Amino acid sequence: MLAGSALSSVLAVVLVFALPAKAAPQQMMRRSTPELSLTAQLQIADTAIGRYQLLPTDEDFVYDFTKSKTPFANRKTFPALVGSGTSFSVGQLPACSMAYLHLHPRATELFVLNSGRVLTQMVPEVGVLDSKGKQRVIHTELGPGMMTIFPAGSFHTQVNPDCGPANFTAALSSEDFGIGLVAEQVFSLSDDVIAATFGQSIAGEDIDKVRRAIPGEVVIKVEECLRKCGKQKRHA
Repeated sequence: MLAGSALSSVLAVVLVFALPAKAAPQQMMRRSTPELSLTAQLQIADTAIGRYQLLPTDEDFVYDFTKSKTPFANRKTFPALVGSGTSFSVGQLPACSMAYLHLHPRATELFVLNSGRVLTQMVPEVGVLDSKGKQRVIHTELGPGMMTIFPAGSFHTQVNPDCGPANFTAALSSEDFGIGLVAEQVFSLSDDVIAATFGQSIAGEDIDKVRRAIPGEVVIKVEECLRKCGKQKRHA
């Protein structure tokens, strides 16, 4: 049996390890690694408690899409997401527009339509075949309150075929989901690689013309919808 003084010492040691250390002042923690961004400090924080200490105000936990310059809330634009494994997006597809064919290399996307109508196409990985043995392409038509899923790495696009805007929200399973613009990145390769990839579908002398035809904006106009809605093309 331990003597009284020895028992007190053991209890003191137990309490030291059981109780959390006194939190360091917020400003001291930030000054300790001035060369690191807030996002980086949050990523290397030893505990969740440490992350909360780096986000001292209630406003740190609010992201205002109406005031943001980007429609994406990720760990850079909204540091409170660090450790959550998620990002979020709010956006609108204008009338007669199509989101450029793209993929997210590090995230699965859950796409929810809030208003309007959207047609989507998604191409899964190689080896996912349809009933005819060809690459499967999954088509959906979404109305308000409907959702579809775009698995990480899948090619996908969304089309608004109507004369009014379509509003959507999207949750992504990564704090840093990434975006790959399929056509733009493919045509950034050298001419010989492009010619070998597409065979006879693109003549070598036409490669530059095809490159220039790739639009830089996020959406491209859908001609059929433009005609239906009486809209005119804008020419540079």
